Amino acid sequence: MPPVDIEMIARLLLAVVLGILVGTEREMVHKPAGLRTHALVSLGACLFTVVSIDYFDVDPARIAAGIVTGIGFIGAGSIIAEKGHVHGVTTAASLWCVGAIGLAVGVGAYVLAIVSSALVFGVLWLSKAKKPSS
Repeated sequence: MPPVDIEMIARLLLAVVLGILVGTEREMVHKPAGLRTHALVSLGACLFTVVSIDYFDVDPARIAAGIVTGIGFIGAGSIIAEKGHVHGVTTAASLWCVGAIGLAVGVGAYVLAIVSSALVFGVLWLSKAKKPSS
C-alpha cells in the first residue's frame, strides 16, 4: 500500500476548491444543493479515484463508471416534478459535472479540471439572464 503523499492531499484540496467554485453559484441563486454539496461531491469523486488508482488492483475505469452512476442518483434526488413544472435539472447537471471534475483531479488532469470548473461556473452564471416575459 503506497503512503499518502503531498500530491494526493493536494488533489483532494483542489477538488474541494473547484467544487466550491461551482457550488458558490448554486448558493448565490439559493438552490438546495449549494456550496457544501458540490464540494463534497467533487471531494468524494476525487477520493474514490485516487484510492482506486493507488490502493486497488482494479481497472480505474470501473470505479469511474461507479462514480458516474452514484452521482446520477444524487442528481435524480435533486430533481422535483410538480404540476407540470420540473425543478432541479440544472443543479443535477452541475452535480454531475462536479463529479467529473473531481474524477479529473483524481487522475491528475488538473488543467482539464480547472478549465471545466470555469466553464461550468460560466454556463451557470450566464444562464441567469432574465428570460423574456410572456
